[in-house]
Amino acid sequence: MVETSKESLSIQDLGLIYQTSAGPIEALRGVSLDVRDGEFISIIGPSGCGKSSLLKLVLGLQDATRGEIRIAGVPVKGPSRNAGGVFQSPVLLPWRTILENVLLPVDVMKIDRKTAMDRANELLKLVGLGGFETRYPFELSGGMQQRAAIVRALVHDPRLLIMDEPFAALDALTREQLSAEVQRLWLESGKTIVFITHSINEAVFLSDRIIVMSARPGRIVAEYKNPFPRPRTFADMGSPELASLMIDIRESLDRASAT
Repeated sequence: MVETSKESLSIQDLGLIYQTSAGPIEALRGVSLDVRDGEFISIIGPSGCGKSSLLKLVLGLQDATRGEIRIAGVPVKGPSRNAGGVFQSPVLLPWRTILENVLLPVDVMKIDRKTAMDRANELLKLVGLGGFETRYPFELSGGMQQRAAIVRALVHDPRLLIMDEPFAALDALTREQLSAEVQRLWLESGKTIVFITHSINEAVFLSDRIIVMSARPGRIVAEYKNPFPRPRTFADMGSPELASLMIDIRESLDRASAT
């Protein structure tokens, strides 16, 4: 029988050491984190603190030096169908239409195409890309391409969605629009999301919890719960509660950067 878990993601005592020509570099040390089903958490920390490395480990794209990662109770030993990833660049294949790009994981995982096609079309409509199925990536704006990348990560219906600074290359207005879109998608889908960002404002707007990591070797040094109700608007960000939360996170981040 397949083991089940109330936690979509469990990380226990995770460590990562890179071997380089100049000697070993410790990227992560003693990272432990549990993420409940349907929870939205953001991870924030100084540049080079190992945030992206952590997500590569969760996605099974790299092996940890020590510790264990479980998704839905199952140890991660490589890429998992229970996880989907969205990165800074949409990485859409220029010779495939938007629909065919979205269906790429379906082809790789050998999932039934007819069932996946229906889901892909529903998701494209959900993110405002209905009618763009036969367009090519160069015909879409950067924000629209990133929406397609989000759909691609969700098309095989993973339990966990990993997002590594997905809005970093976008202008401020498009970032806000996509943040609102991700909030709506999360509310409607009930997915578990782990979101990497350098933006405190973005983390507070989106998250149930905000995790602060130290400078390398990356360790979890603070955790903040966000009790503000959803759906949130950007006007809410000026509220005393959220303003105070952002100040606390900024102070933790400053301390983390100095360690």
